[in-house]
Amino acid sequence: MPASTDDTPQGIRRRNLARVLRAVAADGPLSRPGVAARIGLTRAGVAPLVDELLRAGLLVETGPAATGGRGRPGSELAVSDRGPAGIGAEIGVDHLAVCAVDLRGRIRARVAADAANRHSEPGPVLRQLSALLADVRTGIAAEGLRPAGLAVAVPGLVARGSTTVVHAPNLGWRDTDLAPALAPEYGGAGSVPLTVENEANLGALAELRLSGGTGRPAPPDFLHVSAEIGIGAAVVVDGQLLRGDRGFAGELGHVPVYPEGRPCDCGGRGCLEQYAGERAVLRAGGLSPERAAAGRPGPGAAVALLARRAADGDAATVRALHEAGTALGIALAGAVNLLDPRAVVLGGSLAGLAPWVLPSLERELTFRTAVAAQPAVSGDPLVRVSQLGADGPLFGAAHAALRAVLDDPPAFSPTHRSRC
Repeated sequence: MPASTDDTPQGIRRRNLARVLRAVAADGPLSRPGVAARIGLTRAGVAPLVDELLRAGLLVETGPAATGGRGRPGSELAVSDRGPAGIGAEIGVDHLAVCAVDLRGRIRARVAADAANRHSEPGPVLRQLSALLADVRTGIAAEGLRPAGLAVAVPGLVARGSTTVVHAPNLGWRDTDLAPALAPEYGGAGSVPLTVENEANLGALAELRLSGGTGRPAPPDFLHVSAEIGIGAAVVVDGQLLRGDRGFAGELGHVPVYPEGRPCDCGGRGCLEQYAGERAVLRAGGLSPERAAAGRPGPGAAVALLARRAADGDAATVRALHEAGTALGIALAGAVNLLDPRAVVLGGSLAGLAPWVLPSLERELTFRTAVAAQPAVSGDPLVRVSQLGADGPLFGAAHAALRAVLDDPPAFSPTHRSRC
């Protein structure tokens, strides 16, 4: 979120409250002097801000702070495990999922359901999603949490600044506004905010803000590739998403790699998705998507099957994954030459198939680009595998919804809510 330009005393106070809350959320528990040192304010300036956040229930005191000096130690501060929570939802071609995260970044509830959403009408899909959302709301309410916002990840184009899915080829949706189906709880008058976003964008935000247990988030300039049944990408420059004029940037799956190749659902021919998408790889490996889902349906089943067959040395599967990596390398070469990213992060199903996809992908990048052959400034390889994998878009959605609290804490205090 861009920094506020409100330089009134109230605007400055709101920004400083956000700075305190973000510092404790990122590095807590912290003492009051520790907070002051991190945000560059005096201890006297921090004290009333901390008190306000304590009254709002956004911070809690956890016990005496360790000090090396004399006198009675102050209390350490941490973000509360009650109060506002970010709700993330994902509409996949073969599944629906919802999760909630608290201010500490912990997942407090998560539900998922297998769902055959390909070319389904939006109404039934959104009704099923609403039922999952209701389950999560009920679960977190019992733990003293309330939704601060909902962000929904979708596999398609979303009009910038709207809740409308302009085109989701693998769902078969066009010009579908999600808000009416999810109101009154989300997006309606007096309800919590609703955000609808491309799943690759939310996956990229998760890579930027989270570390998947590695302790090392993505660099500020990277290209995130999210592959499930479709293939999407997100471009991050200086820590910000590059959205394009209409918000449609990143449609890597519909970059033509073989211009006279197979027809695609988008109306074009030879698109990357027709060679490196999940269904294309299954067919190339001699498996029908229906057969792949028959034994163990649901998200991840096809990837697990492909990985198992490749690990067993099945020649058709290994060849299909090699061809997928080749097609992906061709598509990525143009993006790497154009954008010069610090890293390319492979997420989604590609993360689980990386041992068989990466060799041909990296070979194409080396052959087709100048920068891929040069060592990275950081010493890290250009192509990295996401540690979040297929969970990236869902976690990114929940943290995006929670970001509103960190950016404007007073708007989520109980006192403010009672006045709304």
